[in-house]
Amino acid sequence: VRQATNQIVMNCADIDIITASYAPEGDEEIHATGFNYQNEDEKVTLSFPSTLQTGTGTLKIDFVGELNDKMKGFYRSKYTTPSGEVRYAAVTQFEATDARRAFPCWDEPAIKATFDISLVVPKDRVALSNMNVIDRKPYPDDENLVEVKFARTPVMSTYLVAFVVGEYDFVETRSKDGVCVRVYTPVGKAEQGKFALEVAAKTLPFYKDYFNVPYPLPKIDLIAIADFAAGAMENWGLVTYRETALLIDPKNSCSSSRQWVALVVGHELAHQWFGNLVTMEWWTHLWLNEGFASWIEYLCVDHCFPEYDIWTQFVSADYTRAQELDALDNSHPIEVSVGHPSEVDEIFDAISYSKGASVIRMLHDYIGDKDFKKGMNMYLMKFQQKNAATEDLWESLENASGKPIAAVMNTWTKQMGFPLIYVESEQVEDDRVLRLSQRKFCASGPYVGEDCPQWMVPITISTSEDSSLAKLKILMDKPEMNVVLKNVKPDQWVKLNLGTVGFFRTQYSSAMLESLLPGIRDLSLPPVDRLGLQNDLFSLARAGIISTVEVLKVMEAFVNEPNYTVWSDLSCNLGILSTLLSHTDFYEEIQEFVKDIFSPIGERLGWDPKPGEGHLDALLRGLVLGKLGKAGHKATLEEARRRFKDHVEGKQILSADLRSPVYLTVLKHGDSTTLDIMLKLHKQADMQEEKNRIERVLGATLSPELIQKVLTFALSEEVRPQDTVSVIGGVAGGSKHGRKAAWKFIKDNWEELYNRYQGGFLISRLIKLSVEGFAVDKMAGEVKAFFESHPAPSAERTIQQCCENILLNAAWLKRDAESIHQYLLQRKASPPTV
Repeated sequence: VRQATNQIVMNCADIDIITASYAPEGDEEIHATGFNYQNEDEKVTLSFPSTLQTGTGTLKIDFVGELNDKMKGFYRSKYTTPSGEVRYAAVTQFEATDARRAFPCWDEPAIKATFDISLVVPKDRVALSNMNVIDRKPYPDDENLVEVKFARTPVMSTYLVAFVVGEYDFVETRSKDGVCVRVYTPVGKAEQGKFALEVAAKTLPFYKDYFNVPYPLPKIDLIAIADFAAGAMENWGLVTYRETALLIDPKNSCSSSRQWVALVVGHELAHQWFGNLVTMEWWTHLWLNEGFASWIEYLCVDHCFPEYDIWTQFVSADYTRAQELDALDNSHPIEVSVGHPSEVDEIFDAISYSKGASVIRMLHDYIGDKDFKKGMNMYLMKFQQKNAATEDLWESLENASGKPIAAVMNTWTKQMGFPLIYVESEQVEDDRVLRLSQRKFCASGPYVGEDCPQWMVPITISTSEDSSLAKLKILMDKPEMNVVLKNVKPDQWVKLNLGTVGFFRTQYSSAMLESLLPGIRDLSLPPVDRLGLQNDLFSLARAGIISTVEVLKVMEAFVNEPNYTVWSDLSCNLGILSTLLSHTDFYEEIQEFVKDIFSPIGERLGWDPKPGEGHLDALLRGLVLGKLGKAGHKATLEEARRRFKDHVEGKQILSADLRSPVYLTVLKHGDSTTLDIMLKLHKQADMQEEKNRIERVLGATLSPELIQKVLTFALSEEVRPQDTVSVIGGVAGGSKHGRKAAWKFIKDNWEELYNRYQGGFLISRLIKLSVEGFAVDKMAGEVKAFFESHPAPSAERTIQQCCENILLNAAWLKRDAESIHQYLLQRKASPPTV
């Protein structure tokens, strides 16, 4: 007690306090006489009959809480035993503000404490917490129970406390630093924990060396939880995961699942240092935790699996996703001020994670690995077991590198958006002179407004002399600047943003662009630069700065492309265009275009893996066959049907990497029998990964009554609550009719859906997936009106972003539909020569 008081105020939600008392050290205990709950603020005030004097003492609280079904706080997770019996595990998920649902506490990241946890549990259950077990004894009142006592934790935040009670098997190993690592799996599936175990055992020493700080706990457990809202949660020493983010079956898991597990394990283990040992001061700095872990997970996977070419995938998975969101007027800065708990949920978005990771990648490149590591170590040593803010990290990195880190980074974290760099060039004797200018990039077109925000932009410039080397590095700290490149011959191209590392888009003068395009066709530009060029052009077209037809022409230059990630990004963009054109009467023409683009690579790859192929070939084959099958490519469709029949009849089981594309193809061009077979496969699947694989493609079905059937299925007992979202989202993204039906379904079942996910970020995801494909102005009004009468506070910003996107889609259609149609027709009349 810091100053005398007769009240104690603490966080508490859905908890009834029976008695509370305070005992000053060496003195009589004083019983609280009043409990006043402030439910809105999730607080309780304990009132005492006499004044509590300054000094230390013990607060004792006897209370009753609820083991809820909300996937937050202390909740129950449903699972089925191998014999088919339904049982429940008791598990926790406290981030951001739900430790207060498990026990009354001071539930803020900066109020750290040590925790001594004991659990009384049925003796045949596994009981786990952050620390190792130090004692286990029979419980006096009931011989079927035991009391399990855990070691005291380090000083830590409440949101990282965890406990789990259930039935699990495990596999274990020791990392080379002597940390005991275990992966807990559903009973009978220990085998499926081995892949994650290997990754974790390699990752801990990697981080220990990178940060130059040892892992501070004696053990770490990774555990698969059946009902789990997020992908995973980094509780210190007891990391919880969705089954699909942890379990890998050597026979039935596809390559993308392995990669996903490796990334998520890398992400959560990075938090053990960055987040758990040093924690953000307040949720405003959440991005520090998440952006950092989302960047370093790639560094870690690149270390464990160099064959994944994971940094190229970063650009397509995180960088471009963040830019898409951040070009909207309804984006937000990386650092957001957060008040009420409901506002915290909302910032777990692509800005905190993906833009955060992208600006850290740019920063790492600007500082260089050696100084970056040095700065990270200074930061962790200085703030261990404490809290820190964004500025603290900048200060450490600035001390380590001698560069103006804070000044540069403030322009990226404190204001929203990012710049479009316009560049033109001129040959002056033996030199090339570039004229650069920056303006904010807006999804709605050129920035109009008074004082345009400015960024301090680290820019690298390369030339065709050596496309993988920066000829020049500059820091652009003003609206316009001229740059001289010495000794560049007139026939050499010049490219900005080597490796697509800088968080900006580039618009080249037409002459500069012309000279770069052959580098796509002959592959002399590196893969990540080919990807970046195409993605920038697509965004410029979407924003109406250039014509979409120009981009279609560039896409045709990718015929010789061998790289999976480049195809993946191209495929995403064609998907966006396809969805847009589903609002027109020439949807079939764009499908023809997709078939033309993808059939040469499809023929080169074929259906079966060739000797010597690896991870990326498997990913590419799945992507290309799925794209061709969905577009109705005749040979692909026939082969998919043949293989599906063999799979269902048990003659020849499909390899895991071919399942998604085959399922998607047969469903999209199938009938009610196909759907019934898929639902039967779903019921029989033992692995959550296979169930999810099927759930994600069900929306491809086309007939209205089957679409209804899929939507009803989404809310049935057959689908785990966290997966309902991807079934409904799949319907919305599957077809024009599906989009309307999914939106109607959400409106009709809003009460149930909202209660199920209230407040969590799943509600935001559900809304985004189901409405962002619309492209009619009046739909934006309808969505807005619906949520005005059915508020979803934690999804407020998502709703605004969706409405903005609908209006942008509508404008894009009006602007370019006719010219796209003409181009596709003219192309059909005289096919381009490849």
